[in-house]
Amino acid sequence: MDVEGEVPAAAAAAIANGLGGGEEASPAPFSAEQLDVEAYAAQYSGRTRLARLVFIAERCGVEAMQLEALRMAYDEIKKGEDVQLHRDVAVKINGRLGPRYGLDQAWVDTVSRRAEQRKEKLENELNGYRTNLIKESIRMGYNDIGDFFYAHGQLSDAFKSYIRTRDYCTTSKHIVQMCMNVILVSIELGQFAHVSNYVSKAEQTPDSLDPIIVAKLRAAAGLANLETKKYKLAARKFVETGIELGNNYSEVIAPQDVAVYGALCALASFDRSDLKSKVIDNINFRNFLELVPEVRELVNDFYASRYGSCLGHLEKLKPNLLLDIHLHEHVETLYTDIRHKAIIQYTLPFISVDLNTMATAFKTSVSMLEKELAALITENKIQARIDSHNKILYARHADQRNTTFQRVLQTGNEFERDVKSMLLRANLLKHDYIQRSGPRKM
Repeated sequence: MDVEGEVPAAAAAAIANGLGGGEEASPAPFSAEQLDVEAYAAQYSGRTRLARLVFIAERCGVEAMQLEALRMAYDEIKKGEDVQLHRDVAVKINGRLGPRYGLDQAWVDTVSRRAEQRKEKLENELNGYRTNLIKESIRMGYNDIGDFFYAHGQLSDAFKSYIRTRDYCTTSKHIVQMCMNVILVSIELGQFAHVSNYVSKAEQTPDSLDPIIVAKLRAAAGLANLETKKYKLAARKFVETGIELGNNYSEVIAPQDVAVYGALCALASFDRSDLKSKVIDNINFRNFLELVPEVRELVNDFYASRYGSCLGHLEKLKPNLLLDIHLHEHVETLYTDIRHKAIIQYTLPFISVDLNTMATAFKTSVSMLEKELAALITENKIQARIDSHNKILYARHADQRNTTFQRVLQTGNEFERDVKSMLLRANLLKHDYIQRSGPRKM
């Protein structure tokens, strides 16, 4: 597997602004084995379905797939109330799907007029609640306004409204609801520091949480750690996510995503024992892996040292992973880390390794493998030296014979010192050379 160039970084602001505006990213290279857009989108609901469809359209580089994603996004938007997102998608379609998929100004005007009336009503109701100082009504009023802004794509305003409910929460259930709303909007805004903070706040509520809520919080924490490149922490959160998650968090993440994100982060960061205990032998996480057989197989291949097969599975998955809104900018880093771990594990048991045999196992050329090994040796990740002429890697194992002799000498010296101390003490006792304390003075 040759490592390709870096994938362009995602613009989180695109999601925050209704996924429109700004420059479009250059499309990623795509294989003939194309993503089933309809089946993929069916895993999600709400704004994340729209966000993922628009993201695919921007990145896939295949016009048929791009138009299919935009068509589905257009139809989905018309079921909601986000007029700005409707405008953005209509611009992206640019008449390529016929007059039916153009800017529907009549729909925009109707929705906008209805939105203004709804907003005015909600604000008047909230002002009345605040005048009467009814805490529960004020909390619900801010929640309703937050829901309104969220539905219309005004995510920053929705975030502020949900945050304001904090001062009016009177039960643990209210606090958890507030945290879940803030987490949802923060993920779409790309503000993952808020996600981590409010996951912790929800987990610290005194009452025991519903298993579905716990699973949602684990998945959200995993996403936050993934986005901040804390892959080991992300892996732990994903593998701890309960199977109760099911399709209950489709507005954020699908169970298949938990399997993919968790497995890749674990392969890149877990040691061999953790991979066995926390992933392969984890019955709960195995249920997620069963949803994505290719990922399950690559994990098993990696643990069984079938590195060629493992890397082959990764290459097949790569085009689709590059179209994942959360994972795409981490694919290259994770793949490089997984490959390096595989190379290190391959060389670890041996005193010498034939590079020709190793290159065959890793399905690469000897020259490319030699460069990778040289880089790992320079980074002190492999203790070895390369015989470039004979194409052999020699491990720099410690001189075990010399180490054993040194240990024996040290043990002998310690034993001799202990025996001399015992003999000295015995002779002192025998000849009554003991310092006795004098009589106590009153």
